[in-house]
Amino acid sequence: MGLPDSEQLQGTLVDFALGELIRQNRDSFQPLWTVDSWAKLMIWLALNCGLSGDTESLEHFAAALGERITSRLRRTFFERELADLELQVLADPAEQQVLLLSQDPGNPAVLAPDRLMRALERVSLTPRVVQDQGRWQRLEAVVAIPWEVCRD
Repeated sequence: MGLPDSEQLQGTLVDFALGELIRQNRDSFQPLWTVDSWAKLMIWLALNCGLSGDTESLEHFAAALGERITSRLRRTFFERELADLELQVLADPAEQQVLLLSQDPGNPAVLAPDRLMRALERVSLTPRVVQDQGRWQRLEAVVAIPWEVCRD
């Protein structure tokens, strides 16, 4: 196996840098876990790329990113890794449920309700999801929790 070419390395570096930029700044865009926070991030990125904040510029920016890159950025924006709890949280408000994924599928304690509640509290999702654990759905190494109806 040979070394990657220059374009592959540049692409990997840009992908890494964008991911880190989003992870380091995503909590700045309030209210968290909302479509508004996502829109604010995209506007911030567009402005930092030298575009104006008008509709035409923002639409041009979104089109230039394309669906594949936008999807990757969105996933990074709405996911959290909680290594100490061995959980990954996926909470895109465009989806019907918040997903908590075990990073240790062989350990049922990872998906214990008290541990899931700690994860939700840590990432400030508790007020945004259904509290009735009877409505939570467990699927092997994943727990799906519905959003509260009153979402932003």
